[in-house]
Amino acid sequence: MFRPCIDLHEGKVKQIVGGTLVGDSDLLRTNFVSEQPSSYYAALYKQDGLRGGHVILLGPGNAEAAMEALRAYPGGLHVGGGINPSNAPAFLDAGASHVIVTSWIFRKGSLDLSRLKEMVAKIGKNRLVLDLSCRLKGEDYFVVMDRWQTFTDLKVNKDTLESLAGFCDEFLVHGVDVEGLCQGIDAPLVRRLAEDSPLPATYAGGARSLEDLERVTEISSNRVDLTIGSALDIFGGKGVRYSDALAFNLKTALQFKEPRINTDERG
Repeated sequence: MFRPCIDLHEGKVKQIVGGTLVGDSDLLRTNFVSEQPSSYYAALYKQDGLRGGHVILLGPGNAEAAMEALRAYPGGLHVGGGINPSNAPAFLDAGASHVIVTSWIFRKGSLDLSRLKEMVAKIGKNRLVLDLSCRLKGEDYFVVMDRWQTFTDLKVNKDTLESLAGFCDEFLVHGVDVEGLCQGIDAPLVRRLAEDSPLPATYAGGARSLEDLERVTEISSNRVDLTIGSALDIFGGKGVRYSDALAFNLKTALQFKEPRINTDERG
């Protein structure tokens, strides 16, 4: 299934090549800068019944734009980017259904279980999405943090996904090596998520056509959703029409009649 996004940079809706988001602005590669505010896209997703899209704050100066989106679609969006126990409640109170957390639960490149438990105690696991965005190193995918520039020692595999499933409601995973390039999805990573994740997972990175959406759905038997960014026509792309992505969701919902459920809900 298709999930939407609203990526915010310097207060504006943008599409950025993920691996270039570093301190030196000269290295930043931007595919699209919108003339529309974040609330425009949030209202569009609300109108079309798209739930669970993610609003990502790419650096400072984006909090108000994020709040505008949440107010336009209360209960329909996840928000991430610099989330911690101190600011998470404000985003939830503003209308986010979930908050997305990555860097805060790591310390010195390793998962800090005490921090993860602190976050769960603050907001509850049912409102938490863990961002396990990763890059390939050798034969394994490792979670990356600090705007995807720093490798952690946490592998994205069956053991990790099963152990973290007890602390969150969903996983969000960007294939960072292909993010924003519109050169195709990281199919092995999608397959790993489909086979190993006991929770709903959303994959993002590299989608360039409707065929990529079809492929993710086929590979995962509709267990993994796909975020499409730079290729989407509403973000200046030429690979996927937003209307076609919506139509695909309607067709897929009819094809897969049984709802996807978490293992916790199976009892």
